[in-house]
Amino acid sequence: MIIDSHQHFWKYHPVKDAWITDDMKVIQSDFLPEDLHAILQANGVQGCVAVQADQSEEETQFLLDLASAHPFVKGVVGWTDLRADNLSERLDHFSHYRKLKGFRHIVQGEPDTAFLLREDFRRGVGTLLQYDFAYDILVYPIQLPAVEKFVRLFPEHRLVIDHMAKPYCKTGDIADWEKSMRAIAQSGNVYCKLSGLVTEADWQHWTAKDFQPYLDVVLEAFGPQRLMYGSDWPVCLVAASYAQVKGIVTDYISRLSAAEQAAIMGGNAAAFYKLS
Repeated sequence: MIIDSHQHFWKYHPVKDAWITDDMKVIQSDFLPEDLHAILQANGVQGCVAVQADQSEEETQFLLDLASAHPFVKGVVGWTDLRADNLSERLDHFSHYRKLKGFRHIVQGEPDTAFLLREDFRRGVGTLLQYDFAYDILVYPIQLPAVEKFVRLFPEHRLVIDHMAKPYCKTGDIADWEKSMRAIAQSGNVYCKLSGLVTEADWQHWTAKDFQPYLDVVLEAFGPQRLMYGSDWPVCLVAASYAQVKGIVTDYISRLSAAEQAAIMGGNAAAFYKLS
């Protein structure tokens, strides 16, 4: 079974979704399960994990309602305020939703490059373990030194790096990103999503070769058992079709064994998020 470990749904609103700027007009629209299902079927993908794009509990409930109505949405990564005084109460509430698999904070948008290491945030992430929730790490490369320290604080948590930490595919800068990613990968509980690369490249002129050096690093550092395919649909549409994004990964991993390919394309996501 192929599982897309990272995609989004939304009902577009220009204020709430102000991050979708005018150069991203192609995604200034509603994107819902009925839009994605046919695309997944056409690409041989049997299920997906819906990830939050707005930092609100209303967004989390919106995704859970969609997942409840659409069996191909196998899991949800939502948002709640991990710094809140009543966090345990909120996690207890969400623990009753079978398809809620973890949480994410849009750390890439935080001006403090060490946001992950703030005491109140660390305390909140620490609480996730007792509810068996995973945590998705969304950062830019400049925030990776903090991620190195962060993952060492939570050796028993299920952690995953979203979008390979958005490497500088457009410029080709790799040294600092590579050093940090190799350090992070030494923590065996940390996974990495092969997703979000096309939006970090030249949207009109990228080629698959642009991504190979970065894919080489994470394959060697994390190994096939801790990588998972994700499309980042519909955000990917600013630079590529769903089929193109999937093809970047499937073409790259075609040299691996059938078992390793199956793990990356679905098995690892199913295990990490405990999908049924």
